[in-house]
Amino acid sequence: MSAISARVLELLTLLESRRHWSGEDLARRLEVSPRTLRRDVESLRDLGYPITTTRGTGGGYQLSPGGSLPPLVLNEEEAAAVVIALKEAATGNHPTESTAAVTALAKIVQVLPHKIRRRIDSLQHVTPLPGPYGPRATVDATVLTTFALASRDHETLTFDYLDATGTVRIRHVQPHHVVSLEQRLYVVAYDLTRGDWRIFRIDRATDTQRTGATFAPRELPGANPAEYVRARIRTAGTVHDVTATVELPAASAQKLLGDWGTTVHTGEDSCTVHIPATDLDWASFALAALHAPFTVRSPQAAIAHVAEWGARLTRAATP
Repeated sequence: MSAISARVLELLTLLESRRHWSGEDLARRLEVSPRTLRRDVESLRDLGYPITTTRGTGGGYQLSPGGSLPPLVLNEEEAAAVVIALKEAATGNHPTESTAAVTALAKIVQVLPHKIRRRIDSLQHVTPLPGPYGPRATVDATVLTTFALASRDHETLTFDYLDATGTVRIRHVQPHHVVSLEQRLYVVAYDLTRGDWRIFRIDRATDTQRTGATFAPRELPGANPAEYVRARIRTAGTVHDVTATVELPAASAQKLLGDWGTTVHTGEDSCTVHIPATDLDWASFALAALHAPFTVRSPQAAIAHVAEWGARLTRAATP
């Protein structure tokens, strides 16, 4: 970075640090002449930063809110916070659109210095709350970025993939959509080796490499990529359809469950709850979190699991 660009960034940092600066104070802090200060202010304005200048007694410079988003300057702590927050938005239940979080993440990560990427990776080793399909898996920001950009640019890529049997295989695919579902991230892609559509969990992918070869997008198997992923998950492995009677109005139970279960009205103060889950701990937790009396009806494995939970918690509460 040149001396002048470093100085301009220092000027921006000062302007962001407080509401108003006099020209004299800024010039003294930057160790430049008033003329050089004015030139640096114009450089920031050329980048899109709305800097207001006032003259006379009490005059100076002020960074004002702008109508467009200019280039952002983030330090290491801020960049790490932004990336981690975007990953959380991409994989969790938030008001924001998860696709927007993924694309924003892709744009930021591809320009991050290597040192900050290492710091972000170190922050990923945090145990998250489980979702309906088990604990939320850690996703490498660079891997996610590669999938997102390749999907956007219709570019084939290769990667190493750890499948359900524990075997790592090289996959060569045409990625189409990154989908956030139930606190996990998937990519819907056409597998060139197998000649068919596949979904891949992004947390199981490593060493993603863009090939530079582009492709014409194929027609996706279904109008909604998220529903396609959901259907494939439910048919790919054993998913327990946990059914329980809950002493709670259906609307109230549905609000608490969100997208992790469905309710059927059975009475003014009761409903039937269905929770699809590969993790019975998660289903038990979800039912207990309703804070209402409930009875598990099926399957038998879930009934036994909740009974074991109850016995364990009773023992824990015994002096």
